Amino acid sequence: MLKRHANILLILSAALFILGNASPSLGSLLSAESEHDAHVARFSEILRILNERYVDVEEVNYEKLMQAAIDGMFESLDPYSRFLGEEQSNRIREETSQEFGGIGIRIEQRDGRVSVIAPIANTPGERAGILPGDQIVGVEGEETTELTPSDMSRLLRGEPGTRVSITLFRPATEETIEVTIIREIITVESIPEAYLMDDGIGYILISRFGERTGGEFRHALARLEGDGMRGLLLDLRNNPGGLLSTAVDVAGQFFDRGEMILYTEGREREKRQEIRARSRSRSYEYPIVVLINSGSASASEIVAGALKDTGRAVIVGETSFGKGSIQRIESLADGSALRYTSARYFTPSGDSIHEDGITPDIEVIVPFEDSFRLLRQRSRPDLSAEGFRERFGFDRIEDEQLQTGIDALKSAFVHAGAPEIPEDD
Repeated sequence: MLKRHANILLILSAALFILGNASPSLGSLLSAESEHDAHVARFSEILRILNERYVDVEEVNYEKLMQAAIDGMFESLDPYSRFLGEEQSNRIREETSQEFGGIGIRIEQRDGRVSVIAPIANTPGERAGILPGDQIVGVEGEETTELTPSDMSRLLRGEPGTRVSITLFRPATEETIEVTIIREIITVESIPEAYLMDDGIGYILISRFGERTGGEFRHALARLEGDGMRGLLLDLRNNPGGLLSTAVDVAGQFFDRGEMILYTEGREREKRQEIRARSRSRSYEYPIVVLINSGSASASEIVAGALKDTGRAVIVGETSFGKGSIQRIESLADGSALRYTSARYFTPSGDSIHEDGITPDIEVIVPFEDSFRLLRQRSRPDLSAEGFRERFGFDRIEDEQLQTGIDALKSAFVHAGAPEIPEDD
């Protein structure tokens, strides 16, 4: 029996020797697994000791300890990696899909209360007779006057087909109204503005990059080209980003099929991934100006960087945010998810956007106070000059970045090719 055991040990030793020498990767895998198991065992022991012996019992239940450990783990990584609870995970899916179950109203904080900016056309909110200026003072019989707009949104959203009861106060008539609305799928456009300005300048504002943005952009671009657009002003200011695939789709409208738009590098830097235009080759002969500022991040930087790097556009505004990394989201069995940085991306010529951002060709710095005012102006084009002053307490101001972009395009109309960069006086 002893001899048999000795033979088994010799066979196991030989096998491990062969694995460790003839197949280094498998040997490394076994080593990594062993290290993983050791750390898990240590963590499990700490978890058990604290749960059984820490003085404050309510502070050390397993769920609370695990959440604290997970939060601490992600805090040691970059700012863009985090654990997402089920509610947060669902919210991110809604944002990227551009669809959610709700009633279809735009809201804001006004005079300490959540007020309706306007109902979205052809939604339950519009059909229920909700009007601009209505204040939401109750939901399902509970007072909501202390809620923020984000808290209110969470209450009003829900599964399509479910009912929600809302109490409204209408300042214009000083009446209180009760409405019960059945939620539906609400589709949010990521291109709220696309129109032709004077001198044939087409203006397209992209607010974020969701699943539908590529199609919305192609449609807007084709319509403006059909209307005789002579130059394109693409506004990516305060665009926080979104889906990488959509950014590639938007930028690819101006690239030949197969032409590189960006490349990424993950853990193994020698295995870079080149991402190329997938759309059909299309011709365009008009100049392009892209507006960016410090709020332009991620996917919007990919578009601006690709167009600038290849000489297809002049960039106007301020240096962008500098989020040159790609986050991957992996769902867990309980509905929660992990969002972690899986790679960093680079412009076609190899420039890193990470932390440095996209530098404009024509720099136009807007003071913080004016930046705040311009943000308000762009969010409320529906108000008259008098109504805007009454609502926000200041007059509309000139958008210098927008005007500089317009001037650059007009200069380009005089010459062939891309817009010229005007010299300082």
